[in-house]
Order: sequence, then structure tokens, then C-alpha cells
Amino acid sequence: MLDEIDRGLIHALQLDGRAPYSRIGEVLGVSTQTVARRYNRLRAEAGLRVAGLPDPQAAGRSQWLVRLTATPQAAQDLAVALARRPDTSWIKLASGGTEIMAIVHTTPSDGNTLLLHDIPRTSGITSVSAHYLLHLYVGGPTAWRGRAKSLTPAQEAGLRTRRIEGVAGRGLSAGDGKLLTALGEDGRATLADLAVRTGWSSATVARRLEELQSTGALFFDVDVDPGALGVTASAMLWLSVPPAHADAVGRALAEHDELAFVAATTGRTNLVAHALCPSPDALHAYLTHQLGAVEPITALETVPILRTLKSAAPFTPGLVGLRA
Repeated sequence: MLDEIDRGLIHALQLDGRAPYSRIGEVLGVSTQTVARRYNRLRAEAGLRVAGLPDPQAAGRSQWLVRLTATPQAAQDLAVALARRPDTSWIKLASGGTEIMAIVHTTPSDGNTLLLHDIPRTSGITSVSAHYLLHLYVGGPTAWRGRAKSLTPAQEAGLRTRRIEGVAGRGLSAGDGKLLTALGEDGRATLADLAVRTGWSSATVARRLEELQSTGALFFDVDVDPGALGVTASAMLWLSVPPAHADAVGRALAEHDELAFVAATTGRTNLVAHALCPSPDALHAYLTHQLGAVEPITALETVPILRTLKSAAPFTPGLVGLRA
């Protein structure tokens, strides 16, 4: 379990994934050395990882949530195969180990027609469905509220990256590929390391990072073992809502601390969410009381998550429609 400093550090990284240890230390009221030690310990013991990722819209990338059901052994093998693909993220085993959920990233260049072309052929697969993610309410650049409750508004102001709205000509380009690949592997890589990876000077790297962050073309995903945050019950929620109420319900769900992901999607249901709770009883209470009080929801499917095999994927330039 994490203490207040650990949680404050994670909250700080969620606001600025590349914030210097010294600035985080000032905000938390601890030394730079303490922040560095805590960060390294969390990386080793709680799976803490910071990844720099392109905003899907800025990168011209579409996202699909794929559901596959299979026999238990086939599901295990298939999940591992999907996790190896560079165009996938958030690979989860669910429903007693017989269902796989995965995000697959596509681009206009492939016409979104090859979504499942590399899935191994096996007689163990019993069903496949693909759901286009139309809008993210929580997830991607909009981080989970549940782990962002440790800092005061004044502390947050000292860390939050300033956004520049309406600035033209500063979006992602094909020349950013090497930088984004390196940041996908380690969002806190030093300027010197990034200079080696890109062939740019450290000053050029620093300028480009500031530009991409300030325009929102680049965000930093913070991943940490939910168990370290006290989470023991995890479930995907597939919700049906009348279309006229879907956006209002999506926005309302985005305010729920229990939900780490909320999106509008195509398919038989039109909203999907990922719930993280400290216990099965807490999940039950959330479903029956807080979620149950949202009247426009007409149907709910709850799918328990057993294991996450892959979180946010390293960026691969060839899979994203970057502008030249």
C-alpha cells in the first residue's frame, strides 16, 4: 500500500509526467532525493511507468475496443499474441479467463479494414466483436480522478502544464516519430537520451517537447499497479442509454472516482466504462447505489477483469497517421 508521499508523487506525474524531481519535491514538501527514491521504488515494486503518447485525434488515429471470447487455454494464448502487437493497448483477460478485451489502434491509411488481420487462427475463438470508440470521457489525455486526489488545488497549479489553444502549425509531424517512440518507452527519459534517439540537440528536444505538451498533441500516461492503490475488484461495464441522454450520462460518469475509463462506443451498448473498487462489496455498492441512481441507463453488463497483460503501448510511428 502507498503512503501520502507516494500518492502525491503519482498525482504529480499525472499532471506533468516530466516534472523534475526538484519541482515535485517543492510541491510535496520533501527533498529532491526523497522524490527520486520514491519514484525508483514505485517503478520496482508497484509497476509505475510514465509513457509519452500522442493524442489520438492529433495523430489521426482511430481506436477500437475489441471483445473476443474463447476457451480458457486459447484465450491465454490469444491475449499474449495480442499483447505482442505494436498497435494494441490495454489487453485484459476477463470473465473467468474466457474473454479478452483490447484496444486496437488504426489509421485512415489502412482504411480500418485490417482491424483483426493478425489474430491467430484458432478453433478456440467462439465470438469476436469490435466497437469503435467515438468519444473518450475518461482515459487517454483525461486521467482517472480516483488517483488524482492527493494534492490541493494550489499544489496542482504548481505542476499543471499550460495549454496553448488555437495555435496552428505546431501539431504532430512525421519528423516526430523517433521522439515519440522514445517517449512511449520512457516518458521521463532525459533530454540527453532523447537527443541521442532523435539525432537532435538537447535544446531542440526541449523546445519540441514544450511545444507538443502545450498544444495538447502529446500527453503522459501514468500506469501503476491498481493493487498498490488498494484496488481488488475490477470490472468493465457495458451500458445502454437512450441516444438523447448518452452524452449527459457520459459526462456524469466521468465525475465518478470509481471509473478509470469512460467512452462512447458503437455496438449494442453505447457507453463503456472500467470500474476499480477496493473490494467486491464496494463494487456492488457502486453498481447498485451510485450507478443505479443514473436513471437514463436502461441496461448494464458487468464483466469482471482478472488480469491486465498490457497497458498503454509504446508508440510506433508506422501505425499513426502523422502529417508530413
